[in-house]
Amino acid sequence: MTAQHPLTYEAFVGLATADPDVLGLVLKGSQAHEGMVTEHSDHDLYVVLADSATTELTRFTGHRAPELDLVIVSLTEFRAAGMPGFERYALARAKIVLDRLDGGIAQILAAKARLGTDEAFQDASRWLDAYANSLYRSVKNDRDGHSLAARLDAADSIRFLLELLFALDRRPRPYNKYLEWELTRFPLPGWDADELLASVDRIARTGDVRLQRDLFTRVEAEARRAGYSTVLDAWGEDLDLMRPQ
Repeated sequence: MTAQHPLTYEAFVGLATADPDVLGLVLKGSQAHEGMVTEHSDHDLYVVLADSATTELTRFTGHRAPELDLVIVSLTEFRAAGMPGFERYALARAKIVLDRLDGGIAQILAAKARLGTDEAFQDASRWLDAYANSLYRSVKNDRDGHSLAARLDAADSIRFLLELLFALDRRPRPYNKYLEWELTRFPLPGWDADELLASVDRIARTGDVRLQRDLFTRVEAEARRAGYSTVLDAWGEDLDLMRPQ
């Protein structure tokens, strides 16, 4: 393809579908999220090749254009658990365009959409501690009159909170762009999506200490039920500052 005739999504899908070395095509990003496509949305496409592939389509490796971005990988690479972490959510909600493995591509995506039991426990422990740390700093800074620091720490705590809540449900956290989309369609167990989003919005904007403490009460109870008391108890008496006064 030339600059005058750039490679389009439809044209590439036609080439790939006709090539037996292509085992799967997986569309991610806005085009895979109903209602999120805008005039600026491109097509982000994973191209999964047979491990022994000799296809000439490899010439498109690294192709990036306003219309189409391609990631060309072998089946072994696509299957690998060590796919970049930032891609985990993208693949969790991706759409399958082609699956020549009789559902095998779908099975790989389904596995990526769920954190392993040990993985989820370790991640949740880490995010819980990080959330408590930022929350503690926020309420302490507010107490001591450091309003900007308090708001910044509150905003930091929201990032860790969301990572924690999704890890508790063994799901990768969505990108901020897709947070509302995800929560309204796939709510977190026990959480009202609208209420959670409203709390997240207010805390990130204002650092509302009372709301932070109220939210922590719910998180602490859920974390203890899920077996993370050791992480919380390590904070000792500092927990009192995080709880409602």
